[in-house]
Amino acid sequence: MSDPFQTGQASEPSNPTWQLDVELPAEAGDESPSPPEIPPARRRSRRPAPCSPTPPPLIRILEAMLFVSSVPLTAQRAAEVIRGLTSEQFEEAVEHLNRTYREQGRPYLVVQHEGGKVLMLRPRFRFVVEKLYGGPKETRLTQAAVEVLSIVAYRQPVTRADIETLRGKDSAGPLRQLVRLGLVEVVGRAEGGGSAVRYGTTPRFLELFGLSRLEDLPETDDLSRL
Repeated sequence: MSDPFQTGQASEPSNPTWQLDVELPAEAGDESPSPPEIPPARRRSRRPAPCSPTPPPLIRILEAMLFVSSVPLTAQRAAEVIRGLTSEQFEEAVEHLNRTYREQGRPYLVVQHEGGKVLMLRPRFRFVVEKLYGGPKETRLTQAAVEVLSIVAYRQPVTRADIETLRGKDSAGPLRQLVRLGLVEVVGRAEGGGSAVRYGTTPRFLELFGLSRLEDLPETDDLSRL
């Protein structure tokens, strides 16, 4: 069976079920030179309407959205740009992208995070971020990030809602920072279904803090009350 997301597929329907909800600018270099001015006596009474630019394939639009989005991309948010896009098409497109990335040996993949999809480096390539921007030891964590990391370490697995209940404030930013630094990761889903995920610390967390196991975490009065 052919892949519905394959670019350049000849059997692509002429009237797709989705439409791009933005006006496409002309690609650089796509504009043809202006034709010479036709004298009035030879000018035609009617000219053919200019052709609209062809929208890029659906899979490329979603890939671009994942690339530029600063927050997890949901099917609902994607459908605001691509009218008619269904949740099933969204999930199929993500699976197609990940399959392509694996086959091509790309250093990134699309993962589930905070109820949406994000484009993230594979664990084996996280050293690139550390070399460019400095690892967690060289990066000063904010007080909020330290609080979130402590809660995750001592209460894992926990959801974002659990963390925010304990802190009494929004924790999305600090949580994203810890995930990006490789100290926290998604370890499962919350009980009862839904989109909520649970977070836990990573082996890198143990390594950077000189711990061989979680049981070696220090027991202090402050932390035990978390």
